[in-house]
Amino acid sequence: MRHRPEFLRTASARRQGAGGFLVQARFRADGKPGVQVGFTASKKIGNAVFRNRAKRRLREVARAVLPQLGQPGWDYVLVARPGVTVDRPFAQLLTDLETALRAIHSVRA
Repeated sequence: MRHRPEFLRTASARRQGAGGFLVQARFRADGKPGVQVGFTASKKIGNAVFRNRAKRRLREVARAVLPQLGQPGWDYVLVARPGVTVDRPFAQLLTDLETALRAIHSVRA
């Protein structure tokens, strides 16, 4: 995802907190089977170096986990958290995303 309206539509749907970041997700319902992913790191994260590092880490986590647990037709936005996304061990970030995606896609009562 690259355009602000796409991010805003996703932000108004489901949210699931994870230890190292926040996951926002929505079902597009447009018939396209692909998964779209976006990444956000605000200035609360720090200067440009820290924001870029946080987004790089989130991209790698998404690249590792979404092919297995992401569902077709869904948009996901991973939002970096200050002081956590950059410093958290990578293995824990992977586990965080797996847990968040399972919670988002679980059947709700």
